[in-house]
Amino acid sequence: MNTKSPLALGLSVLLSFSIVAPAQLSAAPQNGQRAGEVDRLIPAVSIDRGGKNIAAKAKTVVDLQDLVNTQINGRARVALDDGSVLNVGSNASIKVVKHDTGAQQTELELTYGKLRTQAQKISKPDGKFEVRTAAGVAGVVGTDFYTEYDQSTKAMNVIVYEGQVRVCNLAGVCVVLKPGQFTTVRQGDNSAPAPPQQATLDALVTAGQATQILPAAAVGAAGAGAGIGAALGWTLGIIAIAPVVVFGVTSSHHTQVPPPQPPPQTGCTGPNCG
Repeated sequence: MNTKSPLALGLSVLLSFSIVAPAQLSAAPQNGQRAGEVDRLIPAVSIDRGGKNIAAKAKTVVDLQDLVNTQINGRARVALDDGSVLNVGSNASIKVVKHDTGAQQTELELTYGKLRTQAQKISKPDGKFEVRTAAGVAGVVGTDFYTEYDQSTKAMNVIVYEGQVRVCNLAGVCVVLKPGQFTTVRQGDNSAPAPPQQATLDALVTAGQATQILPAAAVGAAGAGAGIGAALGWTLGIIAIAPVVVFGVTSSHHTQVPPPQPPPQTGCTGPNCG
């Protein structure tokens, strides 16, 4: 009767484990996979991760499935690893569901609150960048846009600053927004989203202000002598969106400017002049 030596038996068990283990590891959920980090914030901002609540600060890592929460006076700027930027307004909650930089596939869930997104341009055929709410989905390609979901009214509002945004309800009925336009989608409403409309200057400024986080130098640094006051920060915000407003107004009205007329003749140059 042939029997294996203890050494041969041990090698067989080790080899079997090395074959099975990688398959089990690849099937396991990728908890703790990095998606980006908190770039700047106005306290208080927290991150819910695996049942734990973490007080966020600058450079705090944001993992997939993390829930980034801002309090009533808090705001956060999250820099995703593909270069996209998320400006989370006060009293908001957002989850990074998926962020695959290689495939250029990103999915965000805005539970409530206000979010302004500056997404990197997508070049991959199957790439996508989506912000989902309980009312609908905003899908983008290299753009700057604002999304708000109000739990009290069950409404999702989207404003576009740059590029184009495809806004769909949960039934898959969509409209496409261009710079300076906005639409509204309501939860449980399967009819088409509201037709794109030109956003007012007040709406553009308010949306930008609600999610803006100025760098430290812009809000004043003690002893540095290079602080910028709130009034100038407000002015810079208006200047930043002014090209969008002008684009929307001129494209809507198509104002015709008459060609310049030649100056009237002030003297006679013909042969009959006396």
